[in-house]
Amino acid sequence: MGGQQDIALVRSFNRLVTRQVGALNDRYLGRRPLGECRVLFEVGSDGATPRDVRARLGLDSGYVSRMIGSLKRDGLVEERPNPADRRTKRLCLTRAGRSEMRELDRISDELAASALAPLTDEQRARLLRAQAEVRQLLAISMVSIAPEDPSSADARWCLAHYFAELDERFEEGFDPERALPADSKSLIPPSGALLLARSYGHPAGCGALKTLSPGIGEITKIWVDRGHRGLGIGARILDALEEQAAALGHHRVRLDTNRSLDEAKAMYRSRGYAEIAGYNDNPYADHWFEKRLAPG
Repeated sequence: MGGQQDIALVRSFNRLVTRQVGALNDRYLGRRPLGECRVLFEVGSDGATPRDVRARLGLDSGYVSRMIGSLKRDGLVEERPNPADRRTKRLCLTRAGRSEMRELDRISDELAASALAPLTDEQRARLLRAQAEVRQLLAISMVSIAPEDPSSADARWCLAHYFAELDERFEEGFDPERALPADSKSLIPPSGALLLARSYGHPAGCGALKTLSPGIGEITKIWVDRGHRGLGIGARILDALEEQAAALGHHRVRLDTNRSLDEAKAMYRSRGYAEIAGYNDNPYADHWFEKRLAPG
């Protein structure tokens, strides 16, 4: 834990940022309360469920419900059937909501430009580098990774979004029934593990490990929610899964991936995975990788 001087510096930085972005005003950017603006942003052009919004903003359900209700009354957001789950509704921006978002984006761009305008080129570059590093470090401090019961609501939320994104990105689409199965028992010790990344206690990503054969584990289902990408969470999940594999007595881990997932292939290679011949019959796998784990 940091000393009192470190804590004071963090608090001073927080006050500066909230003042600079206008978070203390009743109307953020002169439009709406900050919370409602963030909900509009999370719904965005693709839509989202109320649970998606809660998870990505780290807010309790009652508060989010009140903000959604306000946006619906103002005609900015509407509910539609959710094709992925008939039990839930999907939030979508109305025509007025899309217009509001464009205006908020315009004003936000102006605010960001005004912060950069007084600086020299060298100062701007320094500020942008510092902001990138702060964002990365704050993400590390806010995100925890721990084992999760595969049947929990948060685990099912992550896996449902993982499958939906694969269906969106794979050229041939994705059907979970065709993929190699992994029942819940294979994802709990001593057979394997399911890990969830959480930000402010809300799910932000997942990854799974199962045993292929004595001494060999398979890593699968690594996914990070879009709102938390670019922060190194995927690599942290991968590292944590390797630690779980070593704890279960595995000396090697394997994984497969689809040709469409370029960022995943790059991450695996950068972290010591070597491409190998196919070791399974997964119809969606185009590349297979393996890594030897360091002795404990």
